[in-house]
Amino acid sequence: MTTSEEKTAVLLIETFKTLKRTSSSPISLVRYEREIMTISEFEIKRYEKIVGQYIEKRRPPAHVRNQVDLAFRLENQSVIIFEIRELWDQPGKKIESPIAKATYVKATKSWKLYWQRADLKWHRYEPTSETKNIEEFLAVVEKDEYGCFWG
Repeated sequence: MTTSEEKTAVLLIETFKTLKRTSSSPISLVRYEREIMTISEFEIKRYEKIVGQYIEKRRPPAHVRNQVDLAFRLENQSVIIFEIRELWDQPGKKIESPIAKATYVKATKSWKLYWQRADLKWHRYEPTSETKNIEEFLAVVEKDEYGCFWG
């Protein structure tokens, strides 16, 4: 990890420590800047609900969530689904492993789908590189035709 990535990871861990959550609700970190946001606050709430329900179905049993869990965040025009787990050699320290990303494109009114490869860069997901709505994105992630999201 680079210094920048380490700082980001530490910041995210501190954010998680300050979040109050129950085992019955998924974690949602919402960060956006109003000046560049193309998604309305109403849509943000809708996406939080839809993605939150999906994540809730996929989360591990409550007794292991302190070791491994699923979460999502809305960041600018993107929805990012990620896994949270303890570092194997540093118990108590958590890391995020991105699973899937969908970015809303206002011009086409569609979502571009991405997965993160071993090079730690987001790549367009083929065969379905675009969907018309967030529900289709979640359906593609759930189907995981090529094992890119869930392995």
